[in-house]
Formats: sequence, structure tokens, C-alpha cells
Amino acid sequence: MKSRPEIDRSAELSIGEVAARFDLATHVLRHWETMGLLHPAARVNGRRRYTQDHVVRVAMIMRGKAAGLSLEQLREMLDAPDRAARRTVLERQHAELDRRIAEARASQRMIEHAMECDAADFTQCPTFHRLVAELIGADSASSG
Repeated sequence: MKSRPEIDRSAELSIGEVAARFDLATHVLRHWETMGLLHPAARVNGRRRYTQDHVVRVAMIMRGKAAGLSLEQLREMLDAPDRAARRTVLERQHAELDRRIAEARASQRMIEHAMECDAADFTQCPTFHRLVAELIGADSASSG
């Protein structure tokens, strides 16, 4: 069994080192500090020094953004006063992800049909029209 690398929790990293780990520009980390997402790093000789806790938080922010959370939602989740408050934020986002996944699957079905359709013009195909109708019905149901 492959062992996991040990994390040196006492190691301090520069803003450039943290940014490089996540392929970010350093100004992004500074902005996240301003937004309250990252707690200000300790300063050594005027330079920010980040800990492994900061690295973990940046990873959480990156995953949250990939899941569609706004910076405000991320701050709300990460700084939630208790488990129940955090769960409320996450439940809302979970429902939003379910909706987005359903939309992506419907779009994928339309694309797959267009790729495989034998009709000279797939937009005139009755099956394609049915897929469009399903998509429109889903959109009007979610917006109404």
C-alpha cells in the first residue's frame, strides 16, 4: 500500500510558494485576504508567511469555486459559527450543483443526438425536437 506524504505543519511558505502550488497569481491570495477568505498570514520582515493551515484553506477555496460557490458563499461556509450553519450553505450549493448537472446532461444528450443523427439537418429531426422540448420544459420549470 502506498503511504501518503507527511505534511510538515510547521513549515512556512511565501506568498509566491503558495500561489505556485495552486497555479495562482499572488494578487489572488491578497484579494482573498481582503475578502476575509484567508486569515492574514504572519509577517516576517514585512513579508507574508503562510502555514499549512493556509494551504488547506486555499485548497478548500479552489474546490469550492470549482463547485460554483461564490467568494461570499465560501466565506460564509468556512467561517460558519457551527456545523448547522455550514450545512445550510452546503445544502443550498448541493441543490444548485444537482440542477447544473441535470442541465449539463440534457445538453450532452442533445449533442450526442446531433452527432449520431441520420437526418440531413438534425435540427429538423423529431427526436431532436423532443430533446429541445424537454430542455425548454426543464428550464421553464426551474425559472418559474
